[in-house]
Amino acid sequence: MKVTRFTEAAPYAAPNHYDMRSLRLQGFDPAGPQAFWTGLSHFLPGGGAGPDASPLEKVYVMVAGELTVKVGDTEVVLGPMDSCFIPGGETREVKNNANSVATMLVVMPYPPKK
Repeated sequence: MKVTRFTEAAPYAAPNHYDMRSLRLQGFDPAGPQAFWTGLSHFLPGGGAGPDASPLEKVYVMVAGELTVKVGDTEVVLGPMDSCFIPGGETREVKNNANSVATMLVVMPYPPKK
């Protein structure tokens, strides 16, 4: 078992994200998960990500607040405990259109080894 205390979670920078702060909860550690990693993202009002695509699939789980997620022509607002799966290669955009902070768990596989 590997425990990461919230107070010890390390921040990381996510490409093409703005007005967002993120913490790595699990992963990218020899003693942690070998197939995926988990992050926690806090989007400030007006904050977001994209539009862009990744070859990797991802799962978003809303913890608090609301985020608008757009994939192709489909747009949905996720609230607390809502989740969505985004296949690899899909262009997605995430935006916090509210006046409160939105918090989301992100689960993704590791990028392919070079």
